[in-house]
Amino acid sequence: MERLTGLDASFLYLETDTQLLHVCAMLILDPAADGVEFEYDAFKAELGRRLHLIPAMTRRLHAVPFNLDHPVWVHDSHFDLDYHVRPARLPAPGGKRELAVVAADIAGRALDRSRPLWEMWVVEGLPGGKVAVVSKYHHAIVDGITGTNMMMHLCDIEPGVSYTPPAETPAPEPEPNDLLLAAEALAKFPGKLGMVGMVRQTVGVLGGLVERRRTGDGNRGMPLPFTAPRTPFNRAITPHRSVSFVQSDLADIKEIKSAFGVKVNDVVLTVVAGALRSYLELHDELPETSLIASVPVSVHETSRHEEGTNKVSTLFSRLHTDIEDPVARMAAIAVDNTAAKEEHSLIGADFLMDWAKYAPPNTFQLAARAYSSLKLAERHPVVHNLVVSNVPGPNFPMYFLGVRVASMYPFGPVFHGAGLTATVISNNGNLDFGFIAAQELVPDIEKIADAVPEVITELLKAAREKS
Repeated sequence: MERLTGLDASFLYLETDTQLLHVCAMLILDPAADGVEFEYDAFKAELGRRLHLIPAMTRRLHAVPFNLDHPVWVHDSHFDLDYHVRPARLPAPGGKRELAVVAADIAGRALDRSRPLWEMWVVEGLPGGKVAVVSKYHHAIVDGITGTNMMMHLCDIEPGVSYTPPAETPAPEPEPNDLLLAAEALAKFPGKLGMVGMVRQTVGVLGGLVERRRTGDGNRGMPLPFTAPRTPFNRAITPHRSVSFVQSDLADIKEIKSAFGVKVNDVVLTVVAGALRSYLELHDELPETSLIASVPVSVHETSRHEEGTNKVSTLFSRLHTDIEDPVARMAAIAVDNTAAKEEHSLIGADFLMDWAKYAPPNTFQLAARAYSSLKLAERHPVVHNLVVSNVPGPNFPMYFLGVRVASMYPFGPVFHGAGLTATVISNNGNLDFGFIAAQELVPDIEKIADAVPEVITELLKAAREKS
């Protein structure tokens, strides 16, 4: 039995029927690349042989009575692999558009909280005998780094590897004693007074940021929440999703980075910004001021917290979509990001996690439902326009359950008021872009992905002309 941390549990509390807080990944597998014969039942059986490597995949939630404290993880003694792994077939003609529709449908369905919080859909019928695996994990059990690590347990560096399961299975855990859980929760109530210290800490942090900006070198630092312009995707959302995806060459991104002396993440944000600018111009909805992105930052290596899955903070970044020239836009993003990172370090790696541990379950859940049902996202200034996440992936060929990974496209959650998320992951010399949105707000999301190669080509041309 293991208790969820406040940050892990907050993804449960903030979830509603429309704001689904799971993350998805779509792997395109190519059995023909190594002459591997794909067979669904054998593929599923291989996953079953590896489940002991990933305890999170066989644990379910157990709530504390009256939600007096965060829930605990317990082993699911009735675990059913057939429920979690499901076959599907792509409708003809089996192209990219049909695959996007299937992935969006999977992303738009809530996970069953009475079972371990994941599903995996194996989609056959792609051209060339390729297979798509669309995985869905609740954010309570993965973040960018832990999700990648989880996938590594299911991957190898050569094809056709088969694991041997342990000879002995561990004895089943007894069900938690609800009376004892409630008593422990009540005993912890005095510790909630630590929130007073967090208020003092927050005031100190804000004071430090104000002083830094007053005496600084003129860099603006992070944009403030609630200062983003409103766009078509900054409204209340439904559970329906649309997705798009595109693969690019990581060498092109690195060439651009080196030519202009910026970071890979600066180039990624510039590319996403250019695609969004193109999309909003197409719809005559481009704001005069810059879009603002919320950028998750992994703090796994710097956090003092040892427990929990999600170790993440966030910073706000101007995408400078108001600048037409992509090189000038990238330069502005790079300068802003440097200042934003300095401010982020002042706030501290554990600030978000420290606050989250005081999250009262009932209050958070009621607030999330009220916010959703009243569509309050459409009544207040926009906090941020979208989430943009850049996750490091493997830089060598990988084989998922024995089959070569040709590409991997991540899709994060979308939120009320920010109904679009862009997630990027590196993969064996490629950079794979995944876009997901509330369907009604961005019904033609493929146009965002379609614009990515054009932006990269423009930046690459400028880089080569510079050198």
